[in-house]
Amino acid sequence: MPELPEVETVRLGLQPVLENATIERAEVRRENLRFPFPDQLANRLAGRQVVGLGRRAKYLLADLDDGMVLVMHLGMSGSFRVVSQEEQHLIAEESFHLARGKRPQHDHVVLHLTSGASILYNDPRRFGFFDLIARVSLAEHPYFAKLGVEPVGNALSADYLAEKFMGKKTPLKSALLDQHIIAGLGNIYVCEALFRSGLDPRRAAGTLVSKKGKPSAKLALLTEEIRATIAEAIAAGGSTLRDHTRADGSLGYFQHRFKVYDREGDACTKEGCGGTVERITQSGRSTFFCANCQK
Repeated sequence: MPELPEVETVRLGLQPVLENATIERAEVRRENLRFPFPDQLANRLAGRQVVGLGRRAKYLLADLDDGMVLVMHLGMSGSFRVVSQEEQHLIAEESFHLARGKRPQHDHVVLHLTSGASILYNDPRRFGFFDLIARVSLAEHPYFAKLGVEPVGNALSADYLAEKFMGKKTPLKSALLDQHIIAGLGNIYVCEALFRSGLDPRRAAGTLVSKKGKPSAKLALLTEEIRATIAEAIAAGGSTLRDHTRADGSLGYFQHRFKVYDREGDACTKEGCGGTVERITQSGRSTFFCANCQK
């Protein structure tokens, strides 16, 4: 599943085309994806201007001029691409490397803009979904009501994590994957941030907090590394894993910078460590770490 940096990369790719654009007409070519489409979605989108394109966790949020928000989730294999109306070919087609994204039978939603461009949503596995929610009630909607802070920005701090982790015997990795604490932080980047912080993913989250509820130096470092890892991944264009592509079709490349994720059996890259990257399973998810230098 695309993680937050991949979703933010898609947002940045779509923003110049979709933000402030008017949807001339929309095509909804199925009755459902992961969930049924909202009633009359195509008719409700026709003529609407997109006044802003944002993101919350792994959700893309297109604010419309009627006060509604088009909520889009990529699921397991969803991707967007921009098509030129005049020639009906992919803009910057030479950048597309995944044939999967070109197969028209998987183009389930098409937004035709008055600018002449069209935005196609392609999803072979159909785990993505679209919804329409009033902006005034968005924060209380079940998708968003219990989400924690974003892993970028000032809301994520060592003091915040200390409050959430105090007294917890939950393994550190599991605590970081709790979407009620940090929204959108996924398996890949938790593994990477823990490695960069020198912290064992099996360690109890509460051990990073003092008896008085103060964050340890290690927790402060972890907070910084979470933010830095996510920021670097966004700058690098996201990590393309199997199905994900950017909106212009080019591939992200942060995966070439992974220090531990999917590197089981490799030598630890930390200078002077001499350890080997291991893989264990935690809550059904693969965890990659170096037991020699992550404590």
